[in-house]
Amino acid sequence: MSNFPQMECRAPRFRALIPFFVFIVFYLGLSIWAHDFYKVPMPTAFLVASAAALVLDHKRPLAEKVEIYARGMGEPNIMIMCLIFILAGAFASTAKGMGAVDGAVAIARAVVPDSLMLLGMFLVASFISLAVGTSCGTIAALTPIAAGLADGLSISPAMLLGAIVGGAMFGDNLSMISDTTIAATRTQNIAMRDKFRQNILLVLPAFAATSAIYLFFGGTARTTEAAQAVTWANAFAVLPYLLILVFALLGWNVMLLLFAGTVLAGITGIVNGAFDLWGMLDLIGKGTLGMSETLIVAILAGGLLQTIRRNGGIGYLMEKIRKPVHTARGCEFGVLVLVAVINLFTANNTVAIVIAGPIARELSEQYHCSAKRIASILDTGSCVVQGMIPYGAQILIAAGVAQTSNLDVSSLSLVGSLFYPMLLGVCLIGAIAIHKEKTAAATA
Repeated sequence: MSNFPQMECRAPRFRALIPFFVFIVFYLGLSIWAHDFYKVPMPTAFLVASAAALVLDHKRPLAEKVEIYARGMGEPNIMIMCLIFILAGAFASTAKGMGAVDGAVAIARAVVPDSLMLLGMFLVASFISLAVGTSCGTIAALTPIAAGLADGLSISPAMLLGAIVGGAMFGDNLSMISDTTIAATRTQNIAMRDKFRQNILLVLPAFAATSAIYLFFGGTARTTEAAQAVTWANAFAVLPYLLILVFALLGWNVMLLLFAGTVLAGITGIVNGAFDLWGMLDLIGKGTLGMSETLIVAILAGGLLQTIRRNGGIGYLMEKIRKPVHTARGCEFGVLVLVAVINLFTANNTVAIVIAGPIARELSEQYHCSAKRIASILDTGSCVVQGMIPYGAQILIAAGVAQTSNLDVSSLSLVGSLFYPMLLGVCLIGAIAIHKEKTAAATA
């Protein structure tokens, strides 16, 4: 049992945010200095930032500080995320071993022209995530295929992965069954359809612009190796992917989905002779171990962010963001900044919406803002940040699964290829800036 039962959050203070800046300077600064984003391992950066957090909090006993950090490491959302990482690694490794990736790549090469491959991956990821409501499951399923395509196409691997992550965030933002949609609509007490109608007008310009970019860059893509003829074996090999899509459309939980996909890939591999039982178990083990760096980053990030929150960092942000709000437009910008910054410090868009939602609703009532616009801003702003932070679940899954598929892409290098989240952020800021404010009487 804990010897420190009273561990409330401290009064808001800027000093609590210093470890986060230490992380940015150490990781991003040294990478830029070295001209190599692979030079600084992300776990090392989190260890340095965590040490800074423990040193700065000098008033608490070391044992209490360590317990706070450990509670953050073992926070339920972090552990659920880690379980998803483990299952994603197992599925990716097993599917690759039984030939699912090769089959999917062969079919994609035969059906989709090289010039449309980038756009095709973006559209497929968008459709799947919109249907299933989960970006993580979409990324885990499609990343191995992207890794296989990268070997035979003159397209940057980071660009391919960026298309998948961008499409996954598109669906996560709009889907009726997404946890971010549920959190945003519930905190603002509006119907999901109202938030969807508001959101679709906001995201379509970013979606169209991103599609045009991928069409342009994809036009230079060329096959560097001869495409193979599609066989019945290829069609049989992609069966686990097809079944996963069906189960996802039926509303299965992402963890159950990945577990079932691993089992199906294993059975299919044994049936088609790709491996025996022992080979399947070996692939599952190697796949989970291949996600070890991703797991370590998630756990260390949970501990660091919990320490920052306990020391008053989140409270400081909320206090400073609320203070300058005086108009309806200022309220909308304030809500955007609030949910974005909280997302930076929690690395979880749903949690960010839950924390910022009640404050956003209070501000919107005070300044007569549309509840459906506020819900849309909460969801979209959090998805923009979540889709771009290198320590977020989506990018970690993409980079981790790619590494299990022998494709070396760092989380930070992937950020530069995330066109959809970048453009969505621009559209969101523009929509707030040009929106005509209504008077209290008009909104009554």
